[in-house]
This record gives sequence, structure tokens and C-alpha cells, in this order.
Amino acid sequence: MFGRRGVELVKELDQSLDSIPPFNEELITEILEEMQRLYNENRIDVNTRPDDHETYLSIKVRHAVLKRDKRCILAYLYNRLRRIRQMRWEFGSILPPEITVSLSKPEVQWFDSYSKCLATYMKSIGDNHGLNLTSDLAPPKSLFIEVKCIADYGKFEFGDGESVQLKKNTYHLLPRSECEQLVRQDGCVLLSPRSLTVNCKRHCERKDQETKRESLSACRSL
Repeated sequence: MFGRRGVELVKELDQSLDSIPPFNEELITEILEEMQRLYNENRIDVNTRPDDHETYLSIKVRHAVLKRDKRCILAYLYNRLRRIRQMRWEFGSILPPEITVSLSKPEVQWFDSYSKCLATYMKSIGDNHGLNLTSDLAPPKSLFIEVKCIADYGKFEFGDGESVQLKKNTYHLLPRSECEQLVRQDGCVLLSPRSLTVNCKRHCERKDQETKRESLSACRSL
């Protein structure tokens, strides 16, 4: 049956939505051979029996199968590249071995080229200081985030000059932009968004109470 191999190729990729299957070079080769055979048959019929109506219908059917096979291969290759691009944002510039082994050589070269282009762009933005666009794939809901220290980190100084002592098994509400370094160094772990919301509310309440106490003390001193 014409076009069956092309459909099999697309179904194979569609059945592995959460991963990327090994590159099926054998099936693609079979589809390309079918396309070449159909093209040769059309070329012969056009040159030998150009005015025959039945031959004309056969040529149209073969041409439609050719276009279908072509679309199936392009869809297969394009959607594999989309998944590989997404993996660059999820895993970084180095893919796990179990994923790399499923890629073809051109796909590995494409990933390396895309990774370099992305790294170059991220270095060029952020007021010439660079900006890691892969750190927050979803827009943050808060400027602060709660972290738990899993090691005695010691004194940690923020960009504005303030500092905090990070001791093991202590909890802190820190600016999100300052936490990336701590998490990468395995000094802290991020807590759940729900606890973040609750603690942000508590943090604001404590700040309000401190402000009221300071205002009350100032009034009493007068």
C-alpha cells in the first residue's frame, strides 16, 4: 500500500510524547526509495503515454503519494528538532547520554549549533552582564522565595550589600534573583509555592508589625 511507511514513521514519533525515540534511518530510507520508484514510474509514463487518460490518473495518484511521503518525513524531522530544542532549555548545553544515543549525527550537530547561538544571545542581553533565560521557564509569581538550608553555608551577601547567616536546617525568605547561586551550589533547596505564599504573607505581617513598633516608640520618645 502506497504511503503506509510514511504513516508508520509519524505514528512512531507520536507514540513517544514524553521522550524522543531513536532516529529511524531504516524506515526513512525505505520511504525515500518508494518516492524514487514512484518518480521514475511517472517520468516513464509521461514520456511514453502522455495522452492516455488512465495513465494520467495513475500519474496523479503516484504524485499525491509522493507529496504525502514528503510531508510525513518533514513532519518527523521537524517535530524531532522541536523536542531537541526544548531539551536544551530543560537540560542545558549537555544532554543526558540516554537521549544523545537516540539522536542522529546531524541532530547532534544541530543541537550544538542551537546551544551556541542561545548562549551567545544570553550573554549579549541584561545590560551587557548576561541573562540566563533558562533559569525561569515560567514567569515568577513573587520576587521572594522560601529556601531551606541543607548545609552550613555561612554568611551570604546580597547585591545591595545586606547579608544573612545561612545555617543548616534554617528557613529564609530571600529574593528570587539571589537564590539561583545557592541552589546551584547545593547549599539550599527551594520549597513549595504554597509555603512561599504563606511565608510571604507572614513576612509582610512581620514587617508591618516592626514598622508599627518603630512608629510607636518614636511617638513615645516625643
